[in-house]
Amino acid sequence: MLQPLVSYLNLAAAYVRLNLKAHLEYRGAFITQVVAMVLNNVVWVTFWALFFQRFPVLRGWTVQDVITLWALAAAGFGLAHAVCGNALRLSSLIVRGQLDVWMLYPRTLLSHLLLGQMSATAWGDLLFGYGVYLFFVKPDLIHLLMFIALTISSAGAYVGFNVLAGSLSFYLGNSEGLAQQWRNAMLTFSTYPATLFEGWVKLLLYTLIPAGFVAYLPIEALRELSIVHTLLAVAGAIAVLLVGTVVFYHGLRRYASGNLMDMRG
Repeated sequence: MLQPLVSYLNLAAAYVRLNLKAHLEYRGAFITQVVAMVLNNVVWVTFWALFFQRFPVLRGWTVQDVITLWALAAAGFGLAHAVCGNALRLSSLIVRGQLDVWMLYPRTLLSHLLLGQMSATAWGDLLFGYGVYLFFVKPDLIHLLMFIALTISSAGAYVGFNVLAGSLSFYLGNSEGLAQQWRNAMLTFSTYPATLFEGWVKLLLYTLIPAGFVAYLPIEALRELSIVHTLLAVAGAIAVLLVGTVVFYHGLRRYASGNLMDMRG
């Protein structure tokens, strides 16, 4: 089992290198997008910092907890789409019949498809997440290692969720708008304190909108150095990834080629 995993990690690393070189051909545009995303996230964290100056504790959450929440959500989202940028474009690729070129590659279709492009702004999220966590939270080594592991777990949940959302186009036709709204809901709930939600809303955050596996369980794991919460977060992320993969390959049976000529170097 270890050899296939290493092989796929090498494949991912090769794609990241190639995609990054492609983006750096337009270095100015790439840096501008990264900086703009960092500034966008800073604005939101500033809002929460001002909020907690007025109300120091929100149902047991402090400003440090909210900063950690934003750091986890941003770093996980950034890692997911800096590596698997096509996860955000899956719906449009399906609708336009543009999966054909990816079917010619060896190994599984989904791995090449997801790795085939990176999001430039995702690097801004990734840098912001780690930067704000290191600068404001100042973690010790154990917390930092756990944060890195949970970032990878959150990234897996984001990728799986986006694959699931994008795969709706196999069944509903042009569902780009619906997929985008579903993704926006995931992002929104991932950046608000879990303590604000109760009852059936909390149930949604571990099922239909699995923000609980992206931010809430990881936050509890970091607050309490809890192995149980860490394992639950990882298990949830794996489950979301598996569900997204199963739905994608089931929907692929319905795929209709766009008969487009395309080439990748």
